[in-house]
Amino acid sequence: MYNWQLINDSITDSDKEALTRFINEPNQRFTQGEKVKEFEMEWCKFLGCSHSVYVNSGASANYIMASMMKEKKGLGEVIVSPLGWVSDVSPLVNLGFTPVFVDVDMSNMSITLENIKKAVTDKTVGVTLVHVLGFNAITDEMVHFCRDNDLFLIEDCCEAHGTEHKGDRVGIYGDVSNFSFYFGHHMTSIEGGMVCTNDYDLWDMAKLFRAHGMTREASDKLQDKYKLDYPDNNPLFTFAVPGYNMRNQEINAVLGISQLNGSNRMGSRLIGNIKRRKENLNIWLHWLDSNMFYTDFLVKGNSNFALPLILNDKDPELFRKCCKLLEEEKVEYRVGTAGGGNQARQPYLEKYDFVEHNLDNVNHIHDYGLYIGNHPKLEKEQIVNLVKKINKV
Repeated sequence: MYNWQLINDSITDSDKEALTRFINEPNQRFTQGEKVKEFEMEWCKFLGCSHSVYVNSGASANYIMASMMKEKKGLGEVIVSPLGWVSDVSPLVNLGFTPVFVDVDMSNMSITLENIKKAVTDKTVGVTLVHVLGFNAITDEMVHFCRDNDLFLIEDCCEAHGTEHKGDRVGIYGDVSNFSFYFGHHMTSIEGGMVCTNDYDLWDMAKLFRAHGMTREASDKLQDKYKLDYPDNNPLFTFAVPGYNMRNQEINAVLGISQLNGSNRMGSRLIGNIKRRKENLNIWLHWLDSNMFYTDFLVKGNSNFALPLILNDKDPELFRKCCKLLEEEKVEYRVGTAGGGNQARQPYLEKYDFVEHNLDNVNHIHDYGLYIGNHPKLEKEQIVNLVKKINKV
């Protein structure tokens, strides 16, 4: 039993009451329906985007985005962060892309425009950018470079609900973006994810890929096109793309709406959670010994997912002692920071082709980095007391 878990129980009594009311309504539909649409609209208001498509997980959203990239650009190389989650990479290899791993900047643990430029070839079709641990990874120059070079830009925001760039929330800068509502994230529908875009045609395509590729899921305009082009096919069972079944349920959407709590940009429960997480990160970094641990993070605009602990030096013994202390204090932690560290070192890639550039920073984080949980119920004294013990290791 942990004294300090990765995440506290974020399902409240009001969430359960909302769910109970929904379930007890007569003649209720439980599969994808009006509540899913309502959640999608409320999420658009929160994020500041035009279109959102609710799916059964953030990882499913990764697959849909990669599939859309394949439809738009064809196959080729995709520059991707090696510090993220397996679902940033697995859709690429499963769909036939070649992942190209480049190094990250320590200050936000995300890939840089400089490293992207060095990796671009005539085979490059896209970039997958990950906002690691809720630090902002986007720059205006990066967006312009991808547009100028016709590169499909994916933003993975699964750990970055509410992260901002110049006052706007990340997830609106790429061609598409995704968010996760898994139990451990800033808000939860238990399982669930969202594909977001400002492009109407990509919105249509995301809905196709979510539900088997069936045209009846898309806009009237697209349905009419397929009726004219394929008159011999039943319009209810015309499949435009090789899609999946990644739909979500009304029950999950009810929880998402309750967690989002009205979606106004300044007053929801989610906004309060983000505020507390940022405060916790500031306390953590203020008290942490910068002579021993990396503290020079780009905190502006962040929406912290977890508290990073990364050694400045390559010191296996110090790292072992830090882990031992956390275990003695019954603090839950994860080694390698986001997603287990360097994806290029994971065994699932051994049978696939990929390109690996210099990954010094990623490997340092993999070997000498970890994170512990950050959630709204943490107290300042609790954080300070732990940091003081860490500093004495």
